[in-house]
Amino acid sequence: MTDVAIKYLTKTYPGSINPAVDGVSLDIGSGSLTALLGPSGCGKSTVLKMIAGLLAPTSGDILFAGASVRRQPPERRDAVMVFQDPLLFPYMPIAENIGFGLKMRKMKKPEITKLVAQMMALVQLDGLGMRKPEELSGGQQQRAALARALVLRPKILLLDEPFSNLDANLRIEMRDLLKSLQRETGTTMLFVTHDQEEAVVLADRIALMLQGKLKQVDNASAFYARPQDQEVARFFGGKNFIFGTSRNGRFTCALGTLEIPDHCISGKGTLTFRPESVQIGGELTAENSFRARLRSKTFLGVQTRLRLTTASEEFEALVNPALAQGLAENTEVSVYLPKQALWTLA
Repeated sequence: MTDVAIKYLTKTYPGSINPAVDGVSLDIGSGSLTALLGPSGCGKSTVLKMIAGLLAPTSGDILFAGASVRRQPPERRDAVMVFQDPLLFPYMPIAENIGFGLKMRKMKKPEITKLVAQMMALVQLDGLGMRKPEELSGGQQQRAALARALVLRPKILLLDEPFSNLDANLRIEMRDLLKSLQRETGTTMLFVTHDQEEAVVLADRIALMLQGKLKQVDNASAFYARPQDQEVARFFGGKNFIFGTSRNGRFTCALGTLEIPDHCISGKGTLTFRPESVQIGGELTAENSFRARLRSKTFLGVQTRLRLTTASEEFEALVNPALAQGLAENTEVSVYLPKQALWTLA
């Protein structure tokens, strides 16, 4: 297990004015699984390739266990990448594919056979060692690619959206497998994804990149409850942003004067709250209760989206469909915003 740190890492491609990666610093704890999350084109795959040594940074440094590897070639870094496509050798049986890296390291055949068998059992490919890649399903091929990487016991395993080509059910299955493998092997992993649900399910910590910059590094719950700014909040599905003023634990805005947590900022700012935290119905005597008009409701399956308005503000709620059935559009409803669900942004 190895801790990895990137320091002020920047990459500007020839002919470009703006850097693809702009001064990114990130500590990846030994034995942790960190998700590098962001939309397509934000620079996250470029970060992975610089850590692996496949791209040279324009500036900044990459440290493995405190020692710089920036000038080391890829083969000496002991960082292994797994890509969207398994990239298995089509002419080799699966067992040979998995053991290929060990063979290149001049390991003796009996030891290779032992380690490959152990790894195939770990990724649930027992009995498939003699099959060619074309004889396996997409999920099995990706398991073989994981096994080929993990059998090398790398200092860090870099995963570049490895499950994006799989269907929804297989993606869930592979996420569970990866978490299990990470616990079993203790390998330090950096997982690139554009899927926030995948990041939340998999990672110990999430590092969010937007437009080449690292916006926020935190645990999953913080991105929902305590986003750094509106851009982060919107990426994680935030919809409700109300301008006003915070003072002495209260926020005054078009919705009224609301009680907010003590750690919220003071002064002018923006109140935000998750649509799923909005409670509909109940008495108006409770703190943070007010009336709003239900403009529309949209059935989403396990939830129903409500569009609500006051005299000058519009916001959304996500509620149980059974509750929504009893609500009529263009009527007034009572709304309650729990204090601990509120957060203020500068």
